[in-house]
Amino acid sequence: MIRFVANRVLGMLIVLFLVCLFTFVIFFALSPDPAVQICGKNCTPEAIDQIRANLGVDQPFWTQFGTFLSGLFAGRAYGTGPNAIDCAAPCLGYSFQSSQAVTDMIVQRLPVSATVAIGAAVLWLLAGVAGGLLSAVREGRFADRFIAGLTLTGMSIPNYVLALSLQFLLVVTLGWLPFPQAVPFSEDPLQWFQNFLMPWIVLAIGMAAVYTRLTRANVIETLQENYVRTARAKGLSPGLVWRRHALRPALTPIVTIFGMDFAGLLGGALITETVFGLNGIGKMAADSITKNDQPVIMGVTLLAAFLVVVGNMVVDLLYTAIDPRVRVGSSA
Repeated sequence: MIRFVANRVLGMLIVLFLVCLFTFVIFFALSPDPAVQICGKNCTPEAIDQIRANLGVDQPFWTQFGTFLSGLFAGRAYGTGPNAIDCAAPCLGYSFQSSQAVTDMIVQRLPVSATVAIGAAVLWLLAGVAGGLLSAVREGRFADRFIAGLTLTGMSIPNYVLALSLQFLLVVTLGWLPFPQAVPFSEDPLQWFQNFLMPWIVLAIGMAAVYTRLTRANVIETLQENYVRTARAKGLSPGLVWRRHALRPALTPIVTIFGMDFAGLLGGALITETVFGLNGIGKMAADSITKNDQPVIMGVTLLAAFLVVVGNMVVDLLYTAIDPRVRVGSSA
């Protein structure tokens, strides 16, 4: 087990290093000169050179990359002398637009994205697994065909279309929900719930459709396995066959896709947060892209990559608890 975890951690570190390198190349080596962007149009060459020196972009590429990596673990200083600006670890730089530390911007907006991700994940997991199980049990019947039609519809509607339609129906036409606003949970729990309800539904519908089809296919395949037939032949009750022999192997692939989807969603639901005006990671990424705010874009990219890689590692560890065959393989 220790060797299994060590291999996963080593692989995670290698992937994160490659992501850092690729992201650094894209957003700093191939992007426009950040000094010109910060200084503006009416700026002297001397001022641009000074900004380049403060940012360290006048150094060779590998020197810049090494400084960036060391800043992630030990922090760094921008500039020299009394005018130097310290950036505490993990240092992702400063926004070109607001001059705010990218790490602070992410920390401020991460709770909103986490709330959106957790609420949507609960909805799509419950609806997807329950719908898939019902569809598998009623295979070939009306319920199966009805659920198949619902899943096809849910997978076909883009998120932005669904978001705008829900706003028009529930907020403008019927007036059942208020337009989403930034209200803390401690201040008004009911309005907080109402503000996130539509984003949760928008994100959950499409994902629930995918999970329904995946759960249905896995359950039907598992029920046709020889060990399930053997359990039935021994006279075990249908409920016991489901719980002990069918459900766990059928839901094992769900753990994989759920871990990856949830981790990716923690990095920000760009379209949904933008449509509903939620000040989360996704909306911050959309705003920084339109303004070419390179440090913020790179910070969000690294955060999303980190969450996906860590989520993948957590899924691998959960596999050892769900599927005994993985424990045997890892200890061999």
